[in-house]
Amino acid sequence: MERTLQILKDAVENTHLPIGVYTGEELRIEVANPAMINTLGKGGDVIGRTYFEVVPEIEKQHIFHEALQAYRTGVPFHARDKRVDLIMDGEENTFYFNYSFIPLFDAKGKVYGVMNTGMDVTELHLAREQAQSASEQLRMAVESSGMGTYEIDLLTGNITTSGNFRSIWNIQGTVTNDAIISRLHPEDIPVREEAHRQAEHTGVISYQARIINEDQSVRWTSITGKILRDETGAAVKITGIIEDIGCRKALEQQLREEAQRSNEELRRSNEELLHFANLVSHDLKEPVRKIKTFISRLRDSVQDGFSEKQAFYLDKIDHTAQRMGNVIEGILAYSGADKKKRPVEAVGLNEVLEQVKGDLELAIEEKDAVLIIAELPEIEGSKALLQQLFYNLVHNALKFSRSEEPPRIIIAGEITEFEQRPWVRIRIQDNGIGIEKGFTERVFKAFERLHSKDQYEGSGLGLSLCRKITERHGGNITVSPNTPVGSVFTVMLPLKQAQSTI
Repeated sequence: MERTLQILKDAVENTHLPIGVYTGEELRIEVANPAMINTLGKGGDVIGRTYFEVVPEIEKQHIFHEALQAYRTGVPFHARDKRVDLIMDGEENTFYFNYSFIPLFDAKGKVYGVMNTGMDVTELHLAREQAQSASEQLRMAVESSGMGTYEIDLLTGNITTSGNFRSIWNIQGTVTNDAIISRLHPEDIPVREEAHRQAEHTGVISYQARIINEDQSVRWTSITGKILRDETGAAVKITGIIEDIGCRKALEQQLREEAQRSNEELRRSNEELLHFANLVSHDLKEPVRKIKTFISRLRDSVQDGFSEKQAFYLDKIDHTAQRMGNVIEGILAYSGADKKKRPVEAVGLNEVLEQVKGDLELAIEEKDAVLIIAELPEIEGSKALLQQLFYNLVHNALKFSRSEEPPRIIIAGEITEFEQRPWVRIRIQDNGIGIEKGFTERVFKAFERLHSKDQYEGSGLGLSLCRKITERHGGNITVSPNTPVGSVFTVMLPLKQAQSTI
């Protein structure tokens, strides 16, 4: 017997469950294990004192009455997840307990005391409150957004819904798979089936489908879901969201129609531009050629020569005709830059620049220009367009040179990494008149001129054509002023093209 009592005492002393025994009408504390002493929070000197004396704050919470009632009636009292305010170290603290007052009977069946057990469930209570709060916030968010949620129990086939699920599907009675499928547009039933088949492997359901309303109008919806599995990997539930995306679909349709109209307008504009280019080619080039021809014949036909004034006028006419011819050629080149697709081929940039030097040989000799060209790589692109690109850039450097010193043009390049692809960065540096900082973007606009045509010849299309050619190759071109003189053009081009034509 003594051994049994010792075992019982050891069990009570060492359990983490608070246990106390209170006797008599005063509920005097006879037993309180360390867990109970810690829970009461009044120190270890509690044995022999009354329950009310140790925790007087429980009176207004009716806890003392609950204990006393169990003592007087012999009926156990149990509380679950009940708030208990205890004063510890002079401060009131709020806890939540599962506790019991269990009457204790002597050999004659008379109640001599109560056993108090308790379990602190404060953390569990707060977690439950947070979960309920989050659930309520989610419910309000779903309802205010117009979405609906659903959960399908795959074992029973029951479907639980919330939010606007029923109103979106226009289902009043019991929600079943058959009821859902009956509302779907016939063309979208295979879409749903395919989405569910894929979800068997991915675990995620995602598709868009049309719902047929009672008036036979359609409503576009987006349906997403996730398959939940048990510990064996078997699918047990599907939970998801349905959203009415009618407004989004209407906006997409509107944007498609606007894009189609814009493309049609662009197509007509391009056709008009090509028509204009043909007009320039056939109707303007010929008159200019004739002007130059008759000027030449006029010079040859006059035996005694012209007076100084007449010769001046003829030179002006000849010079103006030449300038008009250059403008026409510039317009033709600019309008034809995207006129047709060109096959992609391997292009050696040094070979292209040698060709450019040959084309500009006279201008280079006249200005005593120096061209320094470093080793450049081979890239993919249109050789004809790349030749036009570098012709314009070198010609531009020659044209806008300084009168007091010969042009000096340095062309160098390096391989670099950009967008996870190899590119070449090419620098064309000159010692010319340069470009002011505020005009480094304007120079690439069509027909944009920074200088009077009396000072420097040109159509204002050369650099604009350069930008168009680099963009057709998937690259870009920029210019930055050089200090103290000249400017630096930087051309970025990919080494490889993604398409077979550009």
